[in-house]
Amino acid sequence: MIDATLELPLVYAKRPAARAPRPLAEELAGFREFGQATRRIETRVSGPDGRAFAVPTFVNEFWTARQRQASSLHEISYRACFKPQLPRFFIERLTQPGDVVYDPFMGRGTTPLEAALLGRIPFGSDINPLSLILTRPRLQPPSQAEVVARVNDLELGGHDEFPEDLLAFYHPDTLKEICALRRYLHGHQAAGPLDPVDDWIAMVSLNRLTGHSAGFFSVYTLPPNQATSVKAQLRINERRNQAPPRRDVRAILLKKSRQLLGDCDATARATLGGVADRARLLTAPAHHTPVIASGSVSLVVTSPPFLDIVQYATDNWLRCWFLGIDAKPVKLTVPRKLEHWQAAMADVFRELHRVLKAGGHVAFEVGEVHGGKTRLEEVVLPCGAAAGLKPELVLINDQQFTKTANCWGVDNNAKGTNTNRIVLFRKP
Repeated sequence: MIDATLELPLVYAKRPAARAPRPLAEELAGFREFGQATRRIETRVSGPDGRAFAVPTFVNEFWTARQRQASSLHEISYRACFKPQLPRFFIERLTQPGDVVYDPFMGRGTTPLEAALLGRIPFGSDINPLSLILTRPRLQPPSQAEVVARVNDLELGGHDEFPEDLLAFYHPDTLKEICALRRYLHGHQAAGPLDPVDDWIAMVSLNRLTGHSAGFFSVYTLPPNQATSVKAQLRINERRNQAPPRRDVRAILLKKSRQLLGDCDATARATLGGVADRARLLTAPAHHTPVIASGSVSLVVTSPPFLDIVQYATDNWLRCWFLGIDAKPVKLTVPRKLEHWQAAMADVFRELHRVLKAGGHVAFEVGEVHGGKTRLEEVVLPCGAAAGLKPELVLINDQQFTKTANCWGVDNNAKGTNTNRIVLFRKP
């Protein structure tokens, strides 16, 4: 159902003006775009040889959630994804149009999509097959007129299954339409790869399966990047005294498509189309990507799974059902112990060293876990150094993240990940 490697036609905004060469550390030290001076500290760790070394660390608000800087195409939910402003910050400063930008843990595809929108060649990989489904259609988006024609032509009256346990989430008539849509997509998939319009509809459907507003197929439940269990949903329904309302599947698909395509003007489509023939997406583990040529990547921007904090397989069980994916054989990198996580990252860094060009960079985003007691940048720095990469600096983007925190009733200043912490390496 899912190709292990795909080369895609792609889409986006005006290319940034060429920047005069300037060391990134120098720019960060003088950064005041949002009104405050950068604070410089040091991160001290032990290297592979046991000797301690210090890495310059810059703390500021380097991009902000207060400004809408991202394309509407990014507005797809996925657990623990970073904002598009993060990869954009590094792509604009460390690459030129036509360079390859890669994310080995691509998740919802934020880095590949932002790279494509900036005229770079997007490469992405993820062991989770859902990543391909969420990323691929947005690199070759259909027009809204094409989506309207296809959605209005869907036959949603016939279905060959009716999983009654899912009535915890859906009104019976809504569930019938979802099952009919699932049958339609599976039937077309069996005949060959989905065309760009059906691919788009599958992606939007995945993103509308469950959520906490009338814009989703379901009754009120967890945010759309997670799916709770049937038993847990029944408890939510009882506690809230709610029953699944009737939802119009066609209307929801069209509304979300219109939102996603809002910024897809002629310039955006021309930019994506200009890098189409060299784009590459993989379903593969981050530590083993032999189809990516050695020395071909200019920049890696990525964020790995953080220990056992995020349970991707559990979160995505309903999406896997909809697509007909067996989640059991998917071996996601979610170690429970810090030393196992570090060993897994060491394997990843060796592979990143192989695919990077000389002079290329890795921007590796990690976070605080265990209530801020574990700072993963201190764990990552020795891994990259052992793989032959030179630690350049640590960037800490310090700002308030409130949307997800508010959903959980968590104060991010006291618990969880409240900063973006990016370790920047360079291949000598």
